[in-house]
Amino acid sequence: MTPLDYEFLRKLLKDRSGLDLSADKQYLVESRLIPLARRAGLPGIPELVLKMKSGAEALTSDVVEAMTTNETFFFRDKIPFDHLKQTVLPELVQARASRRALRIWCAASSTGQEPYSIAMCVKEFAGLAGWRVEIVATDLSQAVLEKSKAGVFSQFEVQRGLPIQMLVKYFTQTGELWQLNADIRAMVQHRQLNLLQDFSHLGTFDVIFCRNVLIYFDQDTKATIFERLARLLESDGVLALGAAESVVGISDVFKPYPDRRGLYRVNPDRAARKGAAPVMPMKAAATAIR
Repeated sequence: MTPLDYEFLRKLLKDRSGLDLSADKQYLVESRLIPLARRAGLPGIPELVLKMKSGAEALTSDVVEAMTTNETFFFRDKIPFDHLKQTVLPELVQARASRRALRIWCAASSTGQEPYSIAMCVKEFAGLAGWRVEIVATDLSQAVLEKSKAGVFSQFEVQRGLPIQMLVKYFTQTGELWQLNADIRAMVQHRQLNLLQDFSHLGTFDVIFCRNVLIYFDQDTKATIFERLARLLESDGVLALGAAESVVGISDVFKPYPDRRGLYRVNPDRAARKGAAPVMPMKAAATAIR
């Protein structure tokens, strides 16, 4: 791969997905794109780049999907889900008692382990019995969304972070695979979404999980996305970031949630935001928890 090819790919990936590759990541690009080039019948990356420049949009989409990281597992990092069960849901149950409805957004949901972990937390929380809870899972990649919708996981995938009691309770084994039960799958709506593009149409949320994705963006892109996330979060809602992510030094639109690492709330000093998105009515697809 020539330096010019690498610079073309760096710019393309940043423009299409926000992925900000440093100058020393050429090995990563080669390891992921050489197999893709061969599957496309091309001898190498220079030919792949040439075909993309000629307008091969499907191939370009395949390149973006190959380069975006989809590492995930059930109850990843554990602490955010403990906070959800022990702090966030109890507070929201009191705050939303009159409407008995919640909306939760899982951005960059990958193959489904995170939104389904949230769904199981909601299902286990007795205070939400009879409530309408809508969980929206979005990702840039249509391929991983299709896997998530199917709710079928390998033995290796269910062994990563999933408590055995939840495996037994919410999954059915079929051969060497595990199928998530239909009632949990029905709690999650899937939509393809690029965080670099407008997402105000999603409406407002009580909780937003945006974990382990912003780490790949540059500072300006992070700041812009934080501003837009704040417009979609209820004034008393909660934003959950990944263990290696923070708003500190990037944006003042959020402030850390006291004594809850990784959780943030809209900064009341910035609460008078312009162009805040209107509340989206609960959809028929939202699930009543039983």
